[in-house]
Amino acid sequence: MSTRTIVHLMRHGEVHNPSGVLYGRLTGYNLSDLGNEMAATVAESLKLNDITHLVASPLERAQQTARPVADILKLPIHTDERVIEAGNKFEGRTVGVGPKAFLNPRFWPWLWNPFRPSWGEAYAHIAARMLLAIDDAREAARGHEALIVSHQLPVWIARKSYEKGRFAHDPRNRQCSLASLTTLTFEDDAFTGLVYSEPAGHLIPDALRGKFVGGA
Repeated sequence: MSTRTIVHLMRHGEVHNPSGVLYGRLTGYNLSDLGNEMAATVAESLKLNDITHLVASPLERAQQTARPVADILKLPIHTDERVIEAGNKFEGRTVGVGPKAFLNPRFWPWLWNPFRPSWGEAYAHIAARMLLAIDDAREAARGHEALIVSHQLPVWIARKSYEKGRFAHDPRNRQCSLASLTTLTFEDDAFTGLVYSEPAGHLIPDALRGKFVGGA
């Protein structure tokens, strides 16, 4: 008889970022009041789940998003560097990888290869580290459920890995809203399916949906 294990990949909640900085891996970016409400809402939705292992990126916004789950389920937060935000050369700037960046000649040396991508951490590297972290979380929660709180791009690339999809994409088309869950199911060690959900979706303002902000 096979053993079913579930791993939830959660994107952190909204961050207080009034200047619109692409904060990437910078420290000091914390959840907004709305972000904290999102985190609490998701934690409440998961209180009856059989989650036995909780992991979070070391960045403040991920740790803060994981805290309500830790409190409700009485679990320690295991910090894992492998689920951190993607590295990005635009980190700290108010211009993202989009039309404005392509119009500025000083950024052109960073934009020569959108398939790698040339402006940041390689998609293949993100996939490799995320899959290792997911495997370890799955093993720690074998027969139960694990929750990993990470960031939009790492979650999306992990999803594309399991779906055998292409990594190159338009960031505006990622199905990975704030505080969303990408839920992976495994039978023994074999991946068997994926479900996407938004337990805090009703809290997301229309202006934020599909908007490329913050991370990478």
